[in-house]
Amino acid sequence: MKPLIRIFRDSPKIALLAIGATVAVLLLSSVVVLNAVETRYRRDIHRIGFNSNWDLLHDVRSRLGVETDSLESMLEASPEPSIQDAYLVISLADRRLWYRHKEVTIYTTRVAVGSGKSLVQSGTRNEWKFDTPRGRLVVQSKEVEPVWVPPDWHFVELARKRGLGVVKLVRDKPLEAGNGDVIAVAGNSVVRRHADGRVEEIDVREDGEIVVGGNVVIPPFGTHQRRYPDVLGTHRLNLGDGYALHGTNKPETIGQAVSHGCVRLRNEDIAYLYSIVEVGTPVYIY
Repeated sequence: MKPLIRIFRDSPKIALLAIGATVAVLLLSSVVVLNAVETRYRRDIHRIGFNSNWDLLHDVRSRLGVETDSLESMLEASPEPSIQDAYLVISLADRRLWYRHKEVTIYTTRVAVGSGKSLVQSGTRNEWKFDTPRGRLVVQSKEVEPVWVPPDWHFVELARKRGLGVVKLVRDKPLEAGNGDVIAVAGNSVVRRHADGRVEEIDVREDGEIVVGGNVVIPPFGTHQRRYPDVLGTHRLNLGDGYALHGTNKPETIGQAVSHGCVRLRNEDIAYLYSIVEVGTPVYIY
């Protein structure tokens, strides 16, 4: 004790510096301990969430005062489920769809999904991959009696099956069709103008496209010949980027990996989903 008194008496500045350093060390130690406790707490909370221990997490949040009685009463006063409570799940491997509300399955059915095949157009850099996208999508809009506007790959694929070439019809640039006839665009229609002056609108359908000079003709967008009714069934739920859940005129394909990326359903299945699935409903594809 006397040596300490002597130090304060003879060298007060050194003594004060020593005390300050000691206090600083103690404060730093306290900060390190608190950080370690907080880090462990956050780790445990994340572990609870990762392991889906939501009841325990709820209890922790209640104890901390994050959840209040007013929140609980508000939830009880709003028993109607939100859109986020309902969702669609599609398994590409099982080729099956589930419509669920929270943990309850409301509806399930078989579907057809993307084939996974690729198509490369000879002499060009055009390449298409026919996969159904994986991940979280959203029902963006709904349609009754949807009309299919086939992309260019449809005509390329059809030409390859038939051993034909492909040619694009451009507005104001008619195609020679032989015998003095030409294929041209008049308004919103593709027509055949005969050498004798007659003009007739060309009727097309899926697998019944226009063929001229050994080539499948790709009509311009906006023409009636680029719009096919009945191909997509009776209803469609659009997911964006050209992908959708829709019916089909080929129900025998359900349960197979044969589509060009969309999810096909039987017309009775898509009609029922159309009636119960709201715009904004999440769709999880895996």
